[in-house]
Amino acid sequence: MSSADPTPPDPGPDPTREAHARTQFAALCWREHAGALQVLLVTSRDTGRWIVPKGWPMSGRSAFEAAAREAWEEAGVEGAIATDPMGEYDYRKALKSGAELPVRVELFPLRVAREADAFPEAAQRRRRWFAPHKAARRVAEPGLGALILRFAELWAHGRGAAPGRATEAAPSDLDHAARG
Repeated sequence: MSSADPTPPDPGPDPTREAHARTQFAALCWREHAGALQVLLVTSRDTGRWIVPKGWPMSGRSAFEAAAREAWEEAGVEGAIATDPMGEYDYRKALKSGAELPVRVELFPLRVAREADAFPEAAQRRRRWFAPHKAARRVAEPGLGALILRFAELWAHGRGAAPGRATEAAPSDLDHAARG
């Protein structure tokens, strides 16, 4: 590069993002209850730790549609989901082989309108509503905890308005969209 070239050299790969990371889509399920924000967490099937509903990309579904579908399957909730992610966090998924897979998760706020008693993974998971600061402490991923707290700050400033555009998404709507 000559001294007249204003283009800076490529700094190389982002050290905060691991190469070959897979992407998942998650729903940050929330509601206003008695004037306070609450966040819904579910337990993972393997370790029983507290997580948000999340899963792998789904053929024929957008990222937010996949996140809404996971919210239904893993937590039994439906509602209006943001069409754009509010942020991302990273974690390492333990595989049955003992290896770990780096995963980047895109997080979509979902305002819960309906909560079902019967849902696909009801027998495999527990679900519980938490105040945001307690939810942030319960999750193992620091990046997810930070996003939960950031969402709570945005919610407090907007008093109930989730950041970003949202669309109503029910499992039947998502099935129709996937067949589209």
